[in-house]
Amino acid sequence: MTTTAASPTGWPELLGPRYRSTSAVLAGGVALHAVNIFLTTTLLPTAIGELGHESLYAWSATVFMVASVISSMTVSRLLARRGALGAYLFALAPFAAGTMICAVSPVMEILLVGRAIQGLGGGLLAGLSYAVLREALPEHLWARATALVSAMWGVGTLAGPAIGGLFAQLGQWRLAFVALAGVAAAIAVIAPRALPRTERGRGGEPVPVVSLALLTLATIAISVAGILGDRTRMLIMIALGVVFVGLFVAWERRSPNRVLPKSTYTTASSLKWIYLAIAVLASGTVSEAFTPLFGQRLAGLAPFAAGFLGAMMSVGWSVTMVFSSAVSRPRAQQAATVAGPVVLAAGLLVTAGLWRDDAGPGTVILCAGVLVAAGAGIGLAFPHLMVAAMRSSDDEQEGAKAAAGLNTVELIAMAVGSAIAGVLVNLGAPSPLTSARLLFLGLGVIAAVGVYPACRATRHPIARSSDSPTAVE
Repeated sequence: MTTTAASPTGWPELLGPRYRSTSAVLAGGVALHAVNIFLTTTLLPTAIGELGHESLYAWSATVFMVASVISSMTVSRLLARRGALGAYLFALAPFAAGTMICAVSPVMEILLVGRAIQGLGGGLLAGLSYAVLREALPEHLWARATALVSAMWGVGTLAGPAIGGLFAQLGQWRLAFVALAGVAAAIAVIAPRALPRTERGRGGEPVPVVSLALLTLATIAISVAGILGDRTRMLIMIALGVVFVGLFVAWERRSPNRVLPKSTYTTASSLKWIYLAIAVLASGTVSEAFTPLFGQRLAGLAPFAAGFLGAMMSVGWSVTMVFSSAVSRPRAQQAATVAGPVVLAAGLLVTAGLWRDDAGPGTVILCAGVLVAAGAGIGLAFPHLMVAAMRSSDDEQEGAKAAAGLNTVELIAMAVGSAIAGVLVNLGAPSPLTSARLLFLGLGVIAAVGVYPACRATRHPIARSSDSPTAVE
């Protein structure tokens, strides 16, 4: 992947005629996944009123998350077998099918089936966006393309509740799912013109059944912990999840068939530190799920306003990533990588101290600004960590596996973070003020711990191709 000195670079090239369709498809896949998550959260209270079985409410997110993690672990193998275009179309199919099942569900149990099928497609789409990006675009555009794709989570945070709220208010929650399936079909139409039609073999590595089983059990245990009301059972399930994660790592270290690249478990490679730093940053985003609740209970905000308060962190990291991805000097990239968890931790800790009972408009505005700043910490580091993972090997198969592993690491981190957040909120109950302070304090401490892996992620040289246009920047 090379470019001439005269070729345009940066955002004009990425969004220009040559790569415009590719960028739209890759960003659109993640946007579908992200909008679906937040749209469904907004629609579900209305849907549950029609479908009944309120006791199954929390399972909607759980089955979706578990299915997403499972499918995300198969991304590199799907890409190896079907190529970029075939894999992407394969992922869109279950997403669209699951979405339509949700749209026509007569009972809650059928909707949960649809959510699980959605999750299988969504996990593939999100993972493929990073893995296909590595194949479909030249290396000097990876940072900006990663920023564009990742920023779609911010778009989902804003657009999902807005679209879902509109359809719910009109009493047409089923049509929201139909519209989402329509967008998936539109992306499927564009994809053949945007993605490479790479011919792949039918062989490839065997499926790492044991690794998949252990990580799936870990995800189930941790996800279920997040919906349990009893603190003791919640802690037991989290501990069980941690045990399964430990078994997964132990198995992966000695198994010839892995989910993550072999270099993840070697001393000389920085990939494990890159993954850990990404996991810490991703776990900080789970505060967005609880911020609207605290906005309503502590500041008396209307649901619509509280929802936008919860989106402030996404606004911060989405905007910051656009600018951080343009940083090309290695020392500046290293500084941004280390500054990321520092800024995130500071923002979360300051927010913990800002919450008050009967918080007034001034406090809410201040909280919003600090949350934007906290999100900016994620935006500073994310593009450079993700590109570092994609550049971690000159071997095409290992590089694709490293890129595909990014989404798996993010999903696991968010599942773990959600469970920890649930414990902290429950520990503070019945006081919403105590719950808010414990939540942001706990997540702030986790973010501070992330400074160490971020520093280690920048220490080791990254394997680079000799023809990389940015290798000598």
